[in-house]
Amino acid sequence: MLLKENIPATYVFGKIRKELIMVAIYSSVIYFVHQYYNLKEISIPLTVPSILGTIISLLLAFRSNQAYDRWWEARILWGAIVNDCRSYTRQVLTFVDSSYDGEEKWALKERIVKRQIAWCYSLSRHLRKQNANQNLDAYLSEDDLNIIKNRDNVPVALNELQGHDLRTLYKLGWVNEYQQVALDETLTRFMNSMGGCERIKNTVFPATYSVYIHWLVLFFVLLLPFSLIEFFGILQVPLVIAISSAFFLIEKMAIHLQDPFENMPTDTPTTAISRKIEQDLKQMLKDESPKEIETVVNTQQKGSAVFYIL
Repeated sequence: MLLKENIPATYVFGKIRKELIMVAIYSSVIYFVHQYYNLKEISIPLTVPSILGTIISLLLAFRSNQAYDRWWEARILWGAIVNDCRSYTRQVLTFVDSSYDGEEKWALKERIVKRQIAWCYSLSRHLRKQNANQNLDAYLSEDDLNIIKNRDNVPVALNELQGHDLRTLYKLGWVNEYQQVALDETLTRFMNSMGGCERIKNTVFPATYSVYIHWLVLFFVLLLPFSLIEFFGILQVPLVIAISSAFFLIEKMAIHLQDPFENMPTDTPTTAISRKIEQDLKQMLKDESPKEIETVVNTQQKGSAVFYIL
């Protein structure tokens, strides 16, 4: 996704480069035909494209709002994923007491947290129709990798594995039934967020609506030179290009925003969000590791009192 505030003009106008070239050629041809044949009758009143432009502006505004709503809903869903990942990690690390049988419990907690990081990356690639198994070796065990390699929906498979480990925690008595319910509710929220993202991904914007607006924009551009040529002469060429650019850019913006998981610069930044989740979860995991806890306790015991509670 484009994260910079200053977007290069070359990128912006590069999206409509072909359209602008065609408009420039078309408006230039209209001018030279008008001048060569001295055809006064080919001009039309300016009110005709003005009325049409007003109608198109209303349609483009409505479409842009709808497209932005889809993009914003995708961002809200990934914001919920960030919160739930932090909450789930906190629950796993704090519900499971590592004061005894520490190494075995720590291994299971570490596996769960790293699997959650893998879930975020796999969901990001799954929504963009990429290989959801890619680069998950650093977070998953060999058994997990063997389980998910033949699954079509990798995030669902990883969430299922999280559920199995949650059942293991309960059977071993490392979490009580109330803690199990809380953890399971968090896993359910992950599935709900994923379902919301898939709904946006698989629900296409009405094609007829897009086609009708595009035809109206083209018709407006075709009429515009005939309205300006009597007033501006050769200057109507840059004017037509400038006015057409505004309509083409708004139309392109709506097209790009309506699909926030297409691996384009205007996407919801799922990869960047996943990296932030990984950073936070690894920090939480490090703070709760047995080595870190032992270091903190030994340091505080040298003082007048010990404030760290295991």
